Amino acid sequence: MHWTLTSRLRSLIAALVLVAAGCGKPHGQPVRVIISRGSSFSDATDSLAKAKIVKWPTGFRLMARMSGKDRNIKPGTYLLKKGTAWSEVLSALNGGRGVVNSVTIPEGFMLRQIVPLLAKRLELPVDSINAAVRDTTLRARLDVPTETLEGYLFPDTYAFPDGTKARNAVSEMVKRFEREWKKEWDARLVELAMNRNDIIALASIIEKEARLPEERPVISAVYHNRLKKQMLLQADPTVQYALPAHTQRVLYRDLEVKSPYNTYQNPGLPPGPIASPGGPSIVAALFPANVAYLYFVAFPDGHHEFRTTLSEHEQAKRQSQSAAKTATPKK
Repeated sequence: MHWTLTSRLRSLIAALVLVAAGCGKPHGQPVRVIISRGSSFSDATDSLAKAKIVKWPTGFRLMARMSGKDRNIKPGTYLLKKGTAWSEVLSALNGGRGVVNSVTIPEGFMLRQIVPLLAKRLELPVDSINAAVRDTTLRARLDVPTETLEGYLFPDTYAFPDGTKARNAVSEMVKRFEREWKKEWDARLVELAMNRNDIIALASIIEKEARLPEERPVISAVYHNRLKKQMLLQADPTVQYALPAHTQRVLYRDLEVKSPYNTYQNPGLPPGPIASPGGPSIVAALFPANVAYLYFVAFPDGHHEFRTTLSEHEQAKRQSQSAAKTATPKK
């Protein structure tokens, strides 16, 4: 009799576990769960419980032990939804499905920053990333006239599966750019008598210049106005891009650097983007503010003062220099 009760109890527990395993419906946004290298199955279960992917840890452990799937979990970062069936969670952990490498590309990053970041996060050789950003097929698809995809790897957070190849990662970032570019903007290009590469180049300069979101359209207007008047753009970020080593501050001697990207020496826009602009900067490049400004100068607090005449601009520069001296603490 005792054996029968024990057997029935075990069967009941097993049935409850199986029911719980099959219950639930995935819902909400995927939750990031990290299973560290060397973690035991118990550790992994604790992580899943903390993320509320598994609500009954004891039952989950029992089911995994019964199915033999508690001995082959793979470390990594998983994106899982709450309510996912236990069997699917275990399949993901055992098969490596859903393992992702998260990579965040900030707005305004240049290839010289993006390439090593991708290489590190995806555990790929830097040379393979460099080759991918020079891929002729991808460049032709976007009609990019320059030698690289500078400016066309859209800044965003990406979740790449383990084992993602360099070209696939770069291709995904290009696709993200293509999704950002709206079809109706093509008509705007005609109105501006510009092509997409012009706009992305301008947007990249705006991205590097702007500190306050509301200033983007005004900065854009300054450059559009200067282009119309055939004035040199004289954009400091283009000089920083042209220099072999990055510098926070542009010196007078830097303005002499020989490069097609130096807008202090070359008329018009640079040959291509100098960084990856975000959506707001692209919109600003397409739709500048309706103002007559031709100059602007940055102040220590990050805002810019905009002026129409050179004499007004020189006065604003002196005010900026004075503000910088006041803001610098005395030693």
